[in-house]
Amino acid sequence: MLKIFVVSDATGETAERVVRAGLVQFRDAAVTVVRRKNVRTPEHVRGVVAEAAAEDSILVHTLVSDELRRLILAESRKAGVDSVDMMGPVLDRLARHLKLTPQEKPGLLGQLTDARSREIEAVEFAFHHDDGQNAHELDRAEVVLTGVSRTMKTPTMLYLAYRGWFAANVPIVPGMEPPKALLAVPPSRVFWLWMSPERLAELRRVRAVKEGIPLDPYASIDQVRRELQHAQELCARRGWRRIDATSKSVEEVGREIIALLPVARQP
Repeated sequence: MLKIFVVSDATGETAERVVRAGLVQFRDAAVTVVRRKNVRTPEHVRGVVAEAAAEDSILVHTLVSDELRRLILAESRKAGVDSVDMMGPVLDRLARHLKLTPQEKPGLLGQLTDARSREIEAVEFAFHHDDGQNAHELDRAEVVLTGVSRTMKTPTMLYLAYRGWFAANVPIVPGMEPPKALLAVPPSRVFWLWMSPERLAELRRVRAVKEGIPLDPYASIDQVRRELQHAQELCARRGWRRIDATSKSVEEVGREIIALLPVARQP
């Protein structure tokens, strides 16, 4: 039985998929596919070639290191092993046309895929934890935004989510106690968004006109000042950090928060 050794400096999933896509063209082929992943040293390369030489085998590899590709070719020739380089020709053509040098860093595709997967999960989390929804799950959030109405909590939360942060937001509502789950979140993960009373009243007037909300008391400057004062007292007691969003874009506010967050994230 033919044994196909799939050799990779990362997971080997891409190479194995290509091999199996080819194998379906051969009905009833007696073949075993064996994956050897994380091959990143000369010693490891020699070991895999020696293993393949002891079998009726083909060696297929996707090594991004030019040095290791040359080595596996030389070792395969010496051992009489038929080897196929699936990565080298692609990198060579791309380098020639792009006039760039490849990074030769293993696992970049997997890292990109993981990052994209995390981003999707973070966005889904944000939509399910907007405006105080599912507050009982706030312990899963890496960052929680709070503040009174119209202080850019939702757009800032989504900005963070699209950068892979699990974010939620909980409004501070006059006359209502904040949810216990919010009070249980470590203060280092909670940020309250503040605006000058004049700017906030202006934003509320725009919303009130657009949505048919009575201007008084929602958009009155006195009501806005009372709400901001209440929020300031609450957040000071809880030790939550204030972010001034007055005259700032969502991107500016988001970047300021990210700069204050720990580098390490949840797995």
